[in-house]
Amino acid sequence: MMKKSGFVESDNITLLAKGVLLRGEIHVEGTVRIDGRLEGDLQTAGTVVIGEDGVVQGTITAGIVISSGKIKATVRATERLQLLKTGLLIGEVHTPAFSMEDGAKFQGTSDMGVSSWGEDAQKLPPNVRDIASQRPKAVAAVGDNA
Repeated sequence: MMKKSGFVESDNITLLAKGVLLRGEIHVEGTVRIDGRLEGDLQTAGTVVIGEDGVVQGTITAGIVISSGKIKATVRATERLQLLKTGLLIGEVHTPAFSMEDGAKFQGTSDMGVSSWGEDAQKLPPNVRDIASQRPKAVAAVGDNA
């Protein structure tokens, strides 16, 4: 009989080992651990753990993402995203909770689901810009020259 480690609740673990390159898509139900390289899409309702040697390029959609590796992707975490001290993320982040340890690096945009300040909003200081006003607006051309 095997003893449960306490790391995850179920035995449903998918592992991409160090030295392995996978190009394509991974769709699973449970936990995914990446210690190799994934070029493509990863989708799970569970947890994604990216080890120090792990590299992901593409998209990650998961409940929880914990990374100490390299990510160049769009990340959608329905619960939270955690970058550990050796983690590097370049891309887009969509999650309600985003934490970074000292030493982790992030370059890109993040969306934590907040669309306005509410009625008690204070005016922003002159050196702070509202990022929503910096996003490109959709433009439609109508007429003979369109």
